[in-house]
Formats: sequence, C-alpha cells, structure tokens
Amino acid sequence: MHGEYKVPGGKLVVVDLEERDGRIAAFRLAGDFFLEPDEALADIDAAVTGLPATADVATIAAAVRAALPEGAQLLGFTPESVGVAVRRALVTAPDWRDLEWEIVHERAVSPRMNLALDEVLTARVGDGRRRPTLRIWEWNESAVVIGSFQSYRNEVDPEGAARHGFDVVRRISGGGAMLMAADAIVTYSLYVPASLVAGLTFADSYAFLDDWVLQALRSLGIEATYQPLNDIASPEGKIGGAAQKRLAGGGVLHHATLSYDMDGQVMTEVLRIGREKLSDKGTVSAAKRVDPLRRQTGLPREAILERLKDTFTRLYGAVPGRITADEYAEAEALVASKFATEEWLHRVP
Repeated sequence: MHGEYKVPGGKLVVVDLEERDGRIAAFRLAGDFFLEPDEALADIDAAVTGLPATADVATIAAAVRAALPEGAQLLGFTPESVGVAVRRALVTAPDWRDLEWEIVHERAVSPRMNLALDEVLTARVGDGRRRPTLRIWEWNESAVVIGSFQSYRNEVDPEGAARHGFDVVRRISGGGAMLMAADAIVTYSLYVPASLVAGLTFADSYAFLDDWVLQALRSLGIEATYQPLNDIASPEGKIGGAAQKRLAGGGVLHHATLSYDMDGQVMTEVLRIGREKLSDKGTVSAAKRVDPLRRQTGLPREAILERLKDTFTRLYGAVPGRITADEYAEAEALVASKFATEEWLHRVP
C-alpha cells in the first residue's frame, strides 16, 4: 500500500507498507523533508511497523514521537503528517493528479444561483456524474452570504444591508458570513469525491484543499499562510476564509472567499461583528480584519483569477469545463424550492 501527504506549507511525506493479520508491516517512510539524525528514519519505520491497521493519526503520531531520539529535528513534516500518510495508504486515497479535473469559469449568476450550483455540482461529483471541478464564482448582485448555522438576526443588520444594496442569503456550509460586493472578492468552489480527503480529519482537510491557492498567492508575491481552522492570511492581515460541506452521496464541497477590495466600514454597517469575535482575531477594528488582495498585489481582479486558474492547471493537469444546461436547470429549481425561500433563510432566526 502506498500513501502520500503534502504538508501544507511543508514537504511531501510518502509511505509504503503492507497489512498483515490486521497490523502494519514492512513500513517505509520517504519524502523530500529534512530529518536529523539520519538514524531517526529507521526509528520511525520501526515505530510504525507492528501498529494495528486501525490505528488513528494520533496513535501513529504518538508512536513516532516516542521513538525519536533525543534532540531529533523534523523539518517540513511532523509525526502527525506521518500518521495522515499512513491512514491515506490504508484507505487507498487518491492523489490530486489521480483525478481528472475541470475548471469552470462562466457567466455571472445571482448569489442564490451560485449557492444552488454548489449543491448540485457537489452532488454530481459525489455520484460520479461530473468530474472533480474547480469553479470560479461570478455574480450579478451584492449579497451577504451567511453560514448554514448562523443566526440571521445576530449576524446581519437588515437596515445596513438594505442601505448598501446587499441581499441576504444562506449557504449549505458552516462558518461565518461573507460580504459579496460586486468585483470586491474572489470566490471559488472545489467539488471533490470524498476519497480525496480520506484519512484526513475534517480540520486537516481544510489545509489540504487550500494548499494550491497558497501557492498561487505566493507566486503573486503574497506571503500567504493557512491559519487553522479555515483562514487564509498574510503578515499584513486576513485575506479570506473557507468552508466545507460533505454530502451523503460522497461529494465534498470546499469553497473559499478571498477579499480583493473590501470596504471595512461597509462591512461593519452590514454585519453585526461582536467585540468577542474581534478580540479572538487579535484586532481592535473590524475595518482592519480583512486585508484586500488589490493592495498587496496592485493587480486587477481578473489577473488574480487567471493566476489561480493557471496554478491549478499546472499542479493538477486541469482542463476547461462547462456547466451543462441540465445542471443550470437543476440549480434554478433548487433556488425556487430552497435558497429563495424565507424558511431556508430564517431556519436559524
């Protein structure tokens, strides 16, 4: 069995192993990481060999850590990343390049339609009717998109939203509200089979699925990093955040919003951002919480979108795709039955 795990911001961890009588056998660790002393590699191999094949990431990591000689240095990887690679080997998780990817970047639609397309396309990837897909959002009106479990009245100031021309909609994934002003943000969605994140914890899957966009941003000169649980940031401030939803049919939705040119004052007048949340982020001003990409790059939004698509294509061999008429029709029906209804919007009052 073979498993690979690219540590977000770090190195590639590769494991080969066998399963014999319910235990891990013939374990070998490899990768482009750094490890001192050399003898520690054999210590890690010995520590994992013999563990139950059902051992979770924490158990594997604890065994590796206990076997390391005093003063050992692990650079670009951790005992936990070894555990993730082992779990991915045991569940035969595919690598990104094992999948046939499409990139979709089409006409602007309403925020509700974007949300409905997320659900439709995730379901179709899950049941095999669509190839794994990266979709770049375009929208034709401003909106506040609140998380699936957020309270409408606690998160949104209706008067402020109306005054600044923001509709309010609710998505199927959790997480916080995002302000979708025209031409002010970059939003993308990944629709992937559950097998791609097999062996990863829910938290680890965020970093795993966002690693490509960090590479794209760094190629633009932004020192982008992943901040658990779901933030993308730079030394100059938060850039954006991600959210996920896993459907019963096997599809995983991972979407992220990056600020291109956020008006912090408008944000404070449309969203009810409490002091506790601001203190948790280590800031004193909501207007400074989200740092726009335009200021950090000096590039037009379209150029940033092209860099995202070029990076994804280079890394994973993606090809241009399209949304079919049938998919659009299914999404339109879902808007009418769900996303445009008061029952859905106010399901958490």
